[in-house]
Amino acid sequence: MVSVSNISVQFGGEPLFDHVSFIINDKDRIGLVGRNGAGKTTLLKIIKGIQGAEGGEVIVPEGQTIGYLPQEMETSSRQTVLIEASMAFPEIVEMETRILALEKELHSRTDFESAQYHALLKQQSEIYERFNIIGGGSVHANLEKVLIGLGFAREDFDRAMYEFSSGWQMRVEIAKILLRQPDIILLDEPTNHLDIEAIQWLETFLVQYRGAVILVSHDRAFLDNVTTRTIEITMGKIYDYKANYSGYVEMREDRMESQLATYENQQRQIRQVERFIERFRYKSTKAKQVQSRLKLLEKMDMVEVEATDESSIHFRFPPAPHSGKIVLEGKNIIKDYPQKRVLHGIDFSVIKGDRIAFVGRNGEGKTTLSKIITGLLEYSGELKMGHNVVIGYYAQDQSEHLNPELTVFKTIDEIAVGDIRPRIKAILGGFLFSGDDIEKKVKVLSGGERSRLSIAKLLLTPANLLILDEPTNHLDMRSKDILKSALLQYNGTLIIVSHDRDFLQGLTNRVFEFRNGKFREHIGDIYDYLEQRKIRELSELERNSATAKDTIEETVSENKVTYEKKKESERDLRKVRNQISRCENEIEQLENKARILEGMLGEPHKHQERIRNGSLYREYEEMKSKLSEEMGRWESLHAGLEKLS
Repeated sequence: MVSVSNISVQFGGEPLFDHVSFIINDKDRIGLVGRNGAGKTTLLKIIKGIQGAEGGEVIVPEGQTIGYLPQEMETSSRQTVLIEASMAFPEIVEMETRILALEKELHSRTDFESAQYHALLKQQSEIYERFNIIGGGSVHANLEKVLIGLGFAREDFDRAMYEFSSGWQMRVEIAKILLRQPDIILLDEPTNHLDIEAIQWLETFLVQYRGAVILVSHDRAFLDNVTTRTIEITMGKIYDYKANYSGYVEMREDRMESQLATYENQQRQIRQVERFIERFRYKSTKAKQVQSRLKLLEKMDMVEVEATDESSIHFRFPPAPHSGKIVLEGKNIIKDYPQKRVLHGIDFSVIKGDRIAFVGRNGEGKTTLSKIITGLLEYSGELKMGHNVVIGYYAQDQSEHLNPELTVFKTIDEIAVGDIRPRIKAILGGFLFSGDDIEKKVKVLSGGERSRLSIAKLLLTPANLLILDEPTNHLDMRSKDILKSALLQYNGTLIIVSHDRDFLQGLTNRVFEFRNGKFREHIGDIYDYLEQRKIRELSELERNSATAKDTIEETVSENKVTYEKKKESERDLRKVRNQISRCENEIEQLENKARILEGMLGEPHKHQERIRNGSLYREYEEMKSKLSEEMGRWESLHAGLEKLS
């Protein structure tokens, strides 16, 4: 358990945090939310100890470890993927090196009876013992499990880190944090570097993780699936919700309504008091009452209404020009790179009005096929464009192709023609560029601003085939919702590459799953595809286990189970169910006691003496230990119940 106590930070003369306090419990799953610039990343850095606070402290119990993944980081390793990932276990790596050196030396010696030889044997034995105690034997299995889960193939393990993009190198950094198994994991926008499969694997890993997890993310589905608690940072304060992101949104609206009602009531009361003061200020007979009301105003604890940032992009794509029924046809499309063949002779067709999602692991050919369709890459095979097809393309690295020396206005003005020219400022205003912002040079824009400017360029030429490659990168949740709304109203044909499930939901009617140089088509949207894939994987598992199942059925028949054994089994089931019921009652009582203690720890100014002498922490840790034991017993009983059932 970590205590964040009375943290204060000033930024530009304004309080970023104003005496912020909360507790991070041992198995918390916390989503950290707030508008851009609210201080989410700063708070993660303070918890990790990278950045200090001007007031307050973060109390981390001795021996507890914290792992931290920043949004971006420079990676300059020359090691292979496997060796770099194994740096998560420096002691084990060092011991493996020492073991190899000792084995080499022992193999080269012939003085088997000498004291030096026996000393080397003893040293080797001690290292082996320590190596096994700290789990050295299972390290390589864990490395493979995590790296494969994050999308690496086994043949990637021996490739040098510099051969991979920065996104893939960040995956290795994620792997190192997960492998170290710190008591608290802090992740700042981890899904920026992952595809859908890797995101789902990470979700499962984090949900089952033994320690606490704190996330900053703009992926609503990821937050909903992982977190059970949401901490909102706003106006220098925090609000703690016992809910995932969707639950937090609903609860926040209720809080805002209540806050506004309280504010209006107070303002009404203030106006009444001010009217009384103004009316009787100069009447000597009312002097005492006037002074009393003046003091009332001075002592009044003013209610503040949270200033909500309602600014968001607003636009619609221009109507799509008419095109033929067949928009696109590809036959035997092949694409080779020096290292490997990415597309293995694929065939496909795109019909007018289709809305297609390209999904699959990174590196499987989604962006490659997008670039082939737009004419940016050479290929083998036949690609036939339909009648009057006009393509609008948003590349994954679109913002990097903007001229950094041009201003925002010039970027649009360069390509605007005809009737659009007088509307440039209006278009830019729709993407939150107004006033002096339009004279900013591209090189000083943030990642989100560059993305918005790149999307704005798409509006200048009406297209009937939109191809968007990861358009939601760097966009906040409100901007993503606006873009999705515009795409839902778009009347042309759409191909979109994305790993954001919430964004894709309801947006497409066909899914192309890229895998091993081919793709498999699924009818429906992203969640229909994910459900179909789950069923397919289960079917494959059933086929693989069919032989074993047949053998079991031949040797064990239901008819051979005796009546006495059935009765004995039923007695055992009743006994275990009763034990589970008693255990659940005990857990409920312990959780109630723990919540009371958490409340006391969350108000350190009321319990200073017990916090100072450590008795409150000891009582809380003892309570958590008992709760952990009961939870372990409950899990064991349930495992036994499932086995009996």
